[in-house]
Amino acid sequence: MASRMKPAQGAMTLAEMKEFAGFSAATQRYIRRSLDIGLERQDALERWSRDVVEAASIRAQARMYDRLDDIRALLPEEADLDALEPFLAPLSTLTAFDLGQGRITSFSAYRFLYERLVGAEVRPFLPSAFCAAAALPSLHPELRRKLLQSISEAAATASGWSNRQPAFFPQWVEKVDAAALPN
Repeated sequence: MASRMKPAQGAMTLAEMKEFAGFSAATQRYIRRSLDIGLERQDALERWSRDVVEAASIRAQARMYDRLDDIRALLPEEADLDALEPFLAPLSTLTAFDLGQGRITSFSAYRFLYERLVGAEVRPFLPSAFCAAAALPSLHPELRRKLLQSISEAAATASGWSNRQPAFFPQWVEKVDAAALPN
């Protein structure tokens, strides 16, 4: 017998879908592409590259995302200071790469992506990695300002985080020619 989704799970999935729908088209595309690369769902180069520049960007992203397995393995179970450096350094570096691409332009989009790439257990560490990467001088000052202003006080100072795993993982959707649809 197939398991049924509980009403609360359906509501949360719908909330995740609505959140994703609120991101710009470029952010949505980057998140889907990143999930294909980071979760090894599709051949991202074949699916997402439109030109040689984008192909090079995808290759660079794939090289950076090779760190995801280590990041997942190093995820601290508690606020152990000795475990933070080996975990936060690569997480912040990966975050800096993604923010530097210019498609993730808010904390909510970053959180949405990284909850799926790493898992719900990463939530307590996301504000730290995001703020560290968003403040780097390699980012344009306007982008730094926009990114840092996008994190709410509540997100930056939360006293606890949900451990519920994300349910909605957006994927590529083929375009449909509206003219070919029956009337």
